[in-house]
Amino acid sequence: MSAENQSSASEFFLMWLSSKPQHQQQLLFGLFLSMSLATVLGNLLIILAISTDSRLHTPMYFFLSNLSFVDVCFSSTTVPKMLTNHILGSQSISFPECLTQMYFFTVFADMDNFLLAVMAYDRFVAVCHPLHYTTKMTPQLCALLVIGPWVTAILNALLHTLLMARLSFCADNRIPHFFCEMSALLKLSSSDTHLNAMLILALGALIMTIPLTCTLGSYICITWAVLRISSTQGKWKAFSTCGSHLAVVSLFYGTIIAVYFNPSSSHSAEEDTAATVMYTVVTPMLNPFIYSLRNKDMKVAVRKVI
Repeated sequence: MSAENQSSASEFFLMWLSSKPQHQQQLLFGLFLSMSLATVLGNLLIILAISTDSRLHTPMYFFLSNLSFVDVCFSSTTVPKMLTNHILGSQSISFPECLTQMYFFTVFADMDNFLLAVMAYDRFVAVCHPLHYTTKMTPQLCALLVIGPWVTAILNALLHTLLMARLSFCADNRIPHFFCEMSALLKLSSSDTHLNAMLILALGALIMTIPLTCTLGSYICITWAVLRISSTQGKWKAFSTCGSHLAVVSLFYGTIIAVYFNPSSSHSAEEDTAATVMYTVVTPMLNPFIYSLRNKDMKVAVRKVI
């Protein structure tokens, strides 16, 4: 590695927010700060409500509390650094910090993906096999459905981080993003990135396809079961709940596919960033409202906490 590359690899500059006009910077700063606070407060409230109400100590709320925890971490991995840089008037982030941010971002993105599938499976068992729900969703299975994804997510993120750490980078170390996004880093590398790109595509497709298939399959079965309900009110309630859940799933997976599984020439860096904001900031903010505020037991528990 040349001396120029060594110096450039020690620091990067997150240029997305600073590249905007001053009035847009202030507006985006306020918007991201508001969404970040709403995400953290909303999800922490859900976790506190579930942990303090014994009626909510069931598999569904166990998975929901895990999703809320992951969403808090997911949002906190990227947004605070951007907001801090804006306040300090600096766009810099060191290479170790960049790799650390990329690692945790990958872990929590994978966990969001897995937990959406696990929650869909839990609802499938509850709706389609209600009489066997307690015997199927045992504490041991629930623990396995959370521990397994954590191990997979950690190993996947570690592999990508180690592969990124071996790369050298060109003199242009400006990242047109608000965090150290994996594909944006690869574009700055002066090394051969074919292995990195191939693993991102292969492992990403595998990690996404299996949970997405499970999620869609579960909701298809749920829809089929709901259609056989004689009560119109019962059908509407079930479809309303499933529809809101599927809206979050569509937003999460649709934006990820748009960023990572389309040719880079078909979209601009600005479009990539906008899509990334949707699944890194907007989706974690919406999850507490989508999964909780339509639930009577959850509303009661939240009121007690407040």
